[in-house]
Amino acid sequence: MPSIAVWAPEAESVAAVVEGREITLERQGDGRFGLPETLPAGTRYHLRVDGGMDLPDPRSMCQPEGPHGPSELVDPASFMWTDADWHGEDLAGKVFYELHVGTFTDEGTFRAAIGKLDHLRTLGVDVVELMPIAPMPGQRGWGYDGVSIYAIHHPYGRPEDLAALVDAIHARGMSACLDVVYNHFGPDGNYLAQFGPYFTSRHHTPWGEALNLDGDGAAHVRRYLIDNAVQWLRDYHFDALRLDAVPHLRDGSRYHFLAQLSDEVAQLGRSLGRRLTLIAESDLNDPAMVTPTAAGGFGMDMQWADDVHHALHVWLTDETNAYYVDYTDRETMRQAFEHGFVRVGQELQFDPAPRGLPIPDGMSGHRFVVFDENHDQVGNRLISDRPSRKLSPCVLAVSRALILLSHYTPMLFMGEEWGTSRPFNYFTDHGAELGPLIKDGREAEFATWDLASVYGDEPVSMPDPQSEAAFLDSKLDWAEVAEPDHRRMFNFVRDLIALRRSDPDLASGDRSRTEFHLAGDAGWMRRGQATVVFSIAAGPRELPAPRGDLVLAWSAPDLTDGKVRFDGPGVAVFR
Repeated sequence: MPSIAVWAPEAESVAAVVEGREITLERQGDGRFGLPETLPAGTRYHLRVDGGMDLPDPRSMCQPEGPHGPSELVDPASFMWTDADWHGEDLAGKVFYELHVGTFTDEGTFRAAIGKLDHLRTLGVDVVELMPIAPMPGQRGWGYDGVSIYAIHHPYGRPEDLAALVDAIHARGMSACLDVVYNHFGPDGNYLAQFGPYFTSRHHTPWGEALNLDGDGAAHVRRYLIDNAVQWLRDYHFDALRLDAVPHLRDGSRYHFLAQLSDEVAQLGRSLGRRLTLIAESDLNDPAMVTPTAAGGFGMDMQWADDVHHALHVWLTDETNAYYVDYTDRETMRQAFEHGFVRVGQELQFDPAPRGLPIPDGMSGHRFVVFDENHDQVGNRLISDRPSRKLSPCVLAVSRALILLSHYTPMLFMGEEWGTSRPFNYFTDHGAELGPLIKDGREAEFATWDLASVYGDEPVSMPDPQSEAAFLDSKLDWAEVAEPDHRRMFNFVRDLIALRRSDPDLASGDRSRTEFHLAGDAGWMRRGQATVVFSIAAGPRELPAPRGDLVLAWSAPDLTDGKVRFDGPGVAVFR
């Protein structure tokens, strides 16, 4: 039977309020309180600290009426599973697919997402990655301002629906990854401070006070976060967690929170007999992030490498706005595709403070997740436009090929496999007090943008994040998949993934066997015995023909006199 336990070190008393009846929790020492009786799953309740206001349980697995409503007891043992033979896989080098549950389907639910899994399996996806699913105010949002992190956003469905989605992912031979946010909580519905010192003024983040990971009571705060990770991996059978913006996990202790999390997840995997994976989002460009804890690192299995995206985006679009100004050097693309980190200690223009270290020669490229689209790089543009709004399908094909055939771990963002025309807007559903501030804050972010360099003379305006239209416009249009141009892109991406899987050189993470050459708007990338030749030039371009046979192409080139000739944008793979 599920139980109720809470850490409230400064409280004199804690009570559970069940159907108007107040039940006093027993003091258990070290600031912990527990319910002396068992209650059935489905029981709804609030907690009261020292007779104060009704609060949701910080460890609630279900908030059926949203982050301000009552908590509901859930028994994970009641989840129905058919994946007893699933033991997880090594996800390094596999193809990830990032999706937002609310906009992936018209219904925007876990159950509806199950209906699209065969599409992903046909495409060749290995790992389905869900953007954050923690409760948030209202009906919609990205999830990065979630609260009650043990629970799920109720419009997506109930806990058993999430379990059914993960089970269905495994049934199709794919792995399941969840994006979790431990560096901050949202401003609406965050009641943790009323229970104990979860936050500290000793450290600050862009969202305010940091989580208390190294002060008095930090052991309990760390336990709160690590137990949450355990819940997703053990009770919901997720194979991997992607940790949002880990540099904002401020921790000055000798045993960093990330290292502890890594060690405990490794132990959990051994006890469950399953392969579990941790992936960090970090812009520090520090190989220590993916160095084992035994060697003094943080122990993450993989990390996102934004530099590859930025270098590729600047080359494809000529945009130099904001942080893209630091990716214009002609050597940037080679550095990105051969070595991973472009920023390795030098001073730059947009963010001049030096940071970053080279990746050690022997470290596999598979430890670094790369992409040409993701939720941030699309949604954090003024009009949330995807590359498909500006670039032709031929140029998009070049972009997809470079990412999917690189020595990194590639990730697709939902809809890009068919070059969707739908944007992915930033959308929220805060109340009347906070809502207007969201729009004002977003407009202030774009005030310094050189919009002419991005959109030319085209008049553009930012969608109101609070409007329902911003959310609805972001929903994928699945009818597009059947349209000839979109279907051609889908087929090409599917073939690229199949080629990556079948060719040992393309499947390898050995960075020493990659050679990248760029001459303006055309070039080639050699991966062992496989070579990707490409051009984004509007007119004819010739490049030296590599050895081997042509095995895949978009806009197949002419092959004469030892030359590869493209009459316009195109890409060809030789083996």
